[in-house]
Amino acid sequence: MKSVSRTSEQKQAGLTTARILLEIGAVNFRPEQPYTLTSGWNSPVYIDMRRVISFPRARRKITEMSAAAITRQVGFESIDAIAGGETAGIPYAAWISEALSLPMLYVRKQAKGFGRNAQIEGHFSDGDRVLLVEDLASDGASKVNFCQALRKAGAEVKNTFVVFFYGVFPGALQTLEEIGVDMLYLANWWDVLDVAEQGRHFDKPALEEVRKFLHDPIAWSALHGGREA
Repeated sequence: MKSVSRTSEQKQAGLTTARILLEIGAVNFRPEQPYTLTSGWNSPVYIDMRRVISFPRARRKITEMSAAAITRQVGFESIDAIAGGETAGIPYAAWISEALSLPMLYVRKQAKGFGRNAQIEGHFSDGDRVLLVEDLASDGASKVNFCQALRKAGAEVKNTFVVFFYGVFPGALQTLEEIGVDMLYLANWWDVLDVAEQGRHFDKPALEEVRKFLHDPIAWSALHGGREA
């Protein structure tokens, strides 16, 4: 299943992001020993977005492209704060909030259970327009909890941003769309496959198996012991 069409600028940002992720070793192709995602799907591909924190030039370029994508698709003066989801979204929110000169918050998966019992850390006012930032999304479901927590605390949340979106599972954005949230992203697996094939990062059988997965992830997952439709 191909993702929705993008502009040439968005596609170029996706390819550049994919190239960076391949260079720093964040991309893993393992068809013979599939990964099980939190959503239950089995996948021959896995990406470690936390690895970016250790590569200053890589994270600087990703932050630059992220800030450009957000201002292009959301607006220059349409966001009052950037919120990172615990835990992987926090460094990305820090970098992006700095690049956009906006306050930063972070959202816990659940309230602490002691002290102020806070789920949102940082300061913001009722009605502030907050953009949720995460490292990646496979099906978008985990973002709903963070968006709802921000809204419950008084924020207005209409958009979320991830650096990497799997972009292959059907209905991946439905849970977010149902609560009125649009998801923006830089790169997906089609971008990674394009760059990987050009750069010969993986052997031909692995690339072919990944292509099969991208064209029909549900069937691939079912055939390899994962969640079925």
